[in-house]
Amino acid sequence: MTTHRIRRRTLLAQTACAALAAAAPRVLAAEQAPAGKWKMKLSTSTIQFTRLPVEQAIERIAGLGFEAVDIWSPHAKCPHLDDVQNRLKADGLKQLLDKNKIKLYAFSVYAGGYAKYADLLGQMGGGIAIHGSAGRVKDPKDLVPAMKKFFENLKGEAELAEKHDSYIAVENHGGSLLCTLDSFKAFVDHNPYKRVGIALAPYHVQAARQSVEQAIATCGKQLLFFYAWQNAPGVQQLPGLGPTDVTPWLAELAKIGYAHYVNPFMHHEPPSDEMVEALKKSKAYLEECYKKI
Repeated sequence: MTTHRIRRRTLLAQTACAALAAAAPRVLAAEQAPAGKWKMKLSTSTIQFTRLPVEQAIERIAGLGFEAVDIWSPHAKCPHLDDVQNRLKADGLKQLLDKNKIKLYAFSVYAGGYAKYADLLGQMGGGIAIHGSAGRVKDPKDLVPAMKKFFENLKGEAELAEKHDSYIAVENHGGSLLCTLDSFKAFVDHNPYKRVGIALAPYHVQAARQSVEQAIATCGKQLLFFYAWQNAPGVQQLPGLGPTDVTPWLAELAKIGYAHYVNPFMHHEPPSDEMVEALKKSKAYLEECYKKI
């Protein structure tokens, strides 16, 4: 082999190494990008296992791999939160959650109200309490005054949330004060409390034929709870089982930097074993959607 060939091969090798070195930062950046990606966290609600005691409901939810749980007061005769308050107490609930390696996300207090459970939530280290708003206004010019009045009436609960290191999330609902894109904007613009925000239910947004993505964007940093819940019959209310592509919902949550849990949800649940299978499919679907954004 001649000296010329050796030098030529050496030069080619050095050039290739230099090219790889130049490309390395770009490859590394691409590989590291997911580390900076918005993280989807998943929870779900005990009311979907109303037929079961709270221990078994949480065991089923944890067994599906959910990171956190939303425990319901007696709406639709759900026994769970009252049972916790009357029997398990805070220490018993902590032991139950620890045993199942799952976190507490929220108390849904549509029945009973926040004040009834505020101390328990505080003893658990704080969390989110979810309830509804007020009656819907008929004339659009009355929306802002009605929203301001709603916040005035919420002052006692906001102070209680401060005391117990908790937050109040107000859910949108058909026929209520918080139900349209205009009402979301009025809420966000006139909310005077740092511990009050929105629990967004796409089911009701879709029922009003409005944009879920726009609702998410309007809520912004005041979004404290997100129901992954579509307007469809039966188990089709769950993502992946009904017709809605929820990938744009997750993309919008990522865009606003949503910091809380995505909560697949439905009402009028099937028997518990069927509910487990439906939630399993829904969770897998959400994880596939997440990979796309």
